[in-house]
Amino acid sequence: MAHEGLTEPHVVDGLHERKAMMTGLADAILALPGGAGTLDELFEAWTWAQLEVHAKPVGLLNVAGFFDPLPAVVDHMVAEGFLRPPHRDMLLVDTDVERLLDRFADYRPPDYTWAEDTP
Repeated sequence: MAHEGLTEPHVVDGLHERKAMMTGLADAILALPGGAGTLDELFEAWTWAQLEVHAKPVGLLNVAGFFDPLPAVVDHMVAEGFLRPPHRDMLLVDTDVERLLDRFADYRPPDYTWAEDTP
């Protein structure tokens, strides 16, 4: 069942196809407070950016501190060696929507060779 106000409805066969279509149509990926589905979509889009499937900015609008624990977990992943610092820097987090959108507009994916930071 589709919302009556849609100008261009898209019907897909599954969740993966839905996420691929949404990412393909988007200029950027912005997560607002939400649940597990929001995190799933965010992390898949961020992973695709790390794998150079796309070069779009990926970010969190940290409304009222909702996402406060998440950047700390991501920083812990870097500290423990499970995430490279350039990949950490790809996830843009801000509490101010205008500032985050400015960061999106200025976003450039990291330019480095995988072997440079491989132990």
